Amino acid sequence: MSADFTVVGAGLAGLSTAYHLLRYAPGADVVVVDAGHPAAGASGHGTGLLGPRAGPPVDRAIRRHGPDTARRMHRASEDAVAGALELCRALDVPVRTGEQLVAARSPEGLARLSGQSAAYRALGLDVPPLSAAGVRERIDVPCQAGLLHRQAATLDPLHLTAALARACAANGARLYGRSPVLDHRATGTGGTRLLFPRGELRTSAGVFAVNGGAGVLGLPVGTVAPLEVHAIATEPLKPTAREALGEASGASLVDASRLAPYFRLTPDGRLVLGGGRASLPGPPGTAGARQDDRARLATWRWLTERMRALHPLLADAAVTHHWTGRIGVTLDDLPVVGPLAGSPGMWFIGGCCGHGLALSIAHGAYVARQLVEGRVDGVDGSPAALPWHRSAGPRLPLGGTGRWLLRRHLDRLDREVRSTKHGVSD
Repeated sequence: MSADFTVVGAGLAGLSTAYHLLRYAPGADVVVVDAGHPAAGASGHGTGLLGPRAGPPVDRAIRRHGPDTARRMHRASEDAVAGALELCRALDVPVRTGEQLVAARSPEGLARLSGQSAAYRALGLDVPPLSAAGVRERIDVPCQAGLLHRQAATLDPLHLTAALARACAANGARLYGRSPVLDHRATGTGGTRLLFPRGELRTSAGVFAVNGGAGVLGLPVGTVAPLEVHAIATEPLKPTAREALGEASGASLVDASRLAPYFRLTPDGRLVLGGGRASLPGPPGTAGARQDDRARLATWRWLTERMRALHPLLADAAVTHHWTGRIGVTLDDLPVVGPLAGSPGMWFIGGCCGHGLALSIAHGAYVARQLVEGRVDGVDGSPAALPWHRSAGPRLPLGGTGRWLLRRHLDRLDREVRSTKHGVSD
């Protein structure tokens, strides 16, 4: 079969691309393929905190990229939040708007928060500091200080992804699940041929929105490592506990310490909490895969302990759900969004490093515009270009020594996190 545009990957980034392609080019022949089904990957396993952040922490971004680029990066992430909220309104997806708090609950977190606060102030960005009392007015957890992101929200990312899939189908896109891409080749006539187990598809243009699946497909985008992250959810909490955890304000909280918990309340009063040790999954049936199983159980236990230490009213809260999702991570913390080398008309989206809820939607809209208009904003330095527009990130082979080095790095981070006191009441 053939198509004008083909989207590989039915997560938020891919479906956002298809949705915006049909907005910018009504009547275009758009095909979406996925090895599983919509939201089978990271988009169906997120914790639902929508807030601004792209790339490394803002103080590190200034050191690496300079103040002008760091400012553009943060403002682009704020625009991404606004775009996600607009899309939710258009698709009638329930959203709880509210502030996002970044709180320091340990000496390590306070040091990180202080550096970020000074950086936001130096860039003239509206991210004000909060005292411990200012945090506790919104969410009653012990802390030493905080930062306030005013424009944020919480939502169910699976609900949003499903709504996007329905909207794409209603607008004329053809969606094919259980259709893994086995290979891709340039056609010699300016297009790309995608090979599947039982057929092939020729497309004029499109996008690989496969995140950490880039390595499996052999895409030349550098290393986008498929790290596993973990989350838990409690039973519906009692009204007093929900009140203490910010139900009235709709606020969510992110601990400033490395890999430490972040949480939100759901509309039915559950606490969803994520964080802890991230892991590089090993191949199925190997010793690495068995190690991953042990790491998941240990991280879910650790998250449960962290949850119950947040507030005395959570001491007996039962955990009813726990899960793992795979995100795409780059070595320099920046996403990869750009034309794919060697595949005419094809682009890549991935590597949001855990901040993909807003960024994936923005990336889809960005790539769709480039595909329809036949141009590349990032080449000529256009102000409309994403600050992180690029076709590849740094490369670290994930086999042999590279995998061993990355696992060692993750183990070291895990030991640092576990050796740090995470609450002033501990």
